[in-house]
Amino acid sequence: MIGVVLGSGLGAFADALEDRAETPYAQIPGWPASTAIGHAGKLVTGRIEGTPVVVLAGRAHLYEGYTAGQVVFGIRELARRGVRSVILTNAAGAVNLSYRPGDLVLISDHINLLGANPLCGPNDDSLGPRFPDMSEAYAADLRALAKAAAREQGIELKEGVYAAMPGPSYETPAEIRFLRIIGADLVGMSTVPETIAANHLGMKVLAISCVTNMAAGILPRKLDHREVLETGERIRDTLALLLKSIVPRFGRL
Repeated sequence: MIGVVLGSGLGAFADALEDRAETPYAQIPGWPASTAIGHAGKLVTGRIEGTPVVVLAGRAHLYEGYTAGQVVFGIRELARRGVRSVILTNAAGAVNLSYRPGDLVLISDHINLLGANPLCGPNDDSLGPRFPDMSEAYAADLRALAKAAAREQGIELKEGVYAAMPGPSYETPAEIRFLRIIGADLVGMSTVPETIAANHLGMKVLAISCVTNMAAGILPRKLDHREVLETGERIRDTLALLLKSIVPRFGRL
């Protein structure tokens, strides 16, 4: 069974599932509500070419006032349901000057600048080790399969490092220059807590960023969340096509 987490404005994939069934998060005890615009807030089950899929259409973020532990509630629920590989998607700003809005970027590694980690506090040894290894947080074999799927569909798929900032304010131009210096290609406000929790649980992680805007200070205009949603709307069908090609490959692992 494959898990998929959909980010801001990227919900089209959930609509493509066969034999789909929806459950609003509000009906699942303990599930934090998705209050961010562009997050549907529902769990969707179904199949893609016979492969069972559980989709989280919307996620929780630290900036909504949740703890890091609450933010990863959905990942732990996926593991409880038998998911062993998870695909995370997000909307991200481009730090790398060669990226453009509308690009899809495979995350190869991350930089955690959230000031929070979902594993802080007493460790539940039934979930995973006290000190999980993160040297391959984003599984190399899954990335290779995703690249093959993208080539097959004629989709350009770049690769880069994602930096997570707490938000909800966008970054300053100085912060973006700092991120570029330390090796970030993308910046966003999610994904990293989920990746940490998934690795702790022994799950394999693939993550894809949809570049929805150039980061602060790159273009001579202010940032607006409407641009994020509009670009997500424009590229969501391409992302859905890529995911529909990737999922059956993962199912055959």
